[in-house]
Amino acid sequence: MFELGSGGAAALVPLAVVAVSGAVAGFLAGLLGVGGGIVIVPALYWVLGEAGIAEAIRMQIAVATSLATIVPTSILSARAHRAKGSLDEAALRRWIAPGIVGAVLGTAIAAIVDGRLLAGVFGAVALVVAVQMVAFPGGLTLRPNLPGRAGQTGMMAVIGGLSAMMGIGGGTLAVPTLTLFAYPIRQAVGTAAGLGLFIAIPATLGFVAGGWGVEGLPPMSLGYVSLPVAAAVLATMLPCVGQGAKVAHRISQPALRRVFGCVLALVGLRMLSALF
Repeated sequence: MFELGSGGAAALVPLAVVAVSGAVAGFLAGLLGVGGGIVIVPALYWVLGEAGIAEAIRMQIAVATSLATIVPTSILSARAHRAKGSLDEAALRRWIAPGIVGAVLGTAIAAIVDGRLLAGVFGAVALVVAVQMVAFPGGLTLRPNLPGRAGQTGMMAVIGGLSAMMGIGGGTLAVPTLTLFAYPIRQAVGTAAGLGLFIAIPATLGFVAGGWGVEGLPPMSLGYVSLPVAAAVLATMLPCVGQGAKVAHRISQPALRRVFGCVLALVGLRMLSALF
């Protein structure tokens, strides 16, 4: 792994941040179907800064490495929710193709734009979603059902694109979006976990290709994906996914929305404040 700090106790702080963020992200992946990227990306962005990685590529590495960890956690989370009957397989089949197309386009954009722009997109989108979830804990409904096939296709393509740019699995955007159409939040969480897998795989591969040969990357990287950091995150993330899925079926829907919104608000504010 690349150097984290100057050694000794100082080096343990970034390592602890990676470990804790992995555990929290795993729990949230099971609880909210968010893939954990909403926690991992800002944590890795800070850790990479401590390691002396150039700001121009820091956000791309954080996003790409986060996406790589989302692949196995999405599988575990989707399986756990499917076992509890909260994964809408028919809807997921409709949403896979547009999600993949959006992820590919989002990755292509993210690989070439300035890292600070990505951080700004991350923070702004997180805050918008947080306001919607916290201000309307009982749910804000625009209409009593989902739009038609064309509307769902466009919606999932946008979610896939933004999710790839932000390094998240799709649930961060899919859950609040689906609930706008009176879609049950537990179904939204479970189905978003499945969608996250099909967003994360093409997005990760895109960041591998887009970062190939870029100077200044940490050792043992595949493009923008840092393999040692991804492994360190997964070590604490994977054991916590199942616990989050269990809790998701024990708390009320308004409470679930408040938890979701509060986490997003804190992360969004932190990312935006780091830009100034």
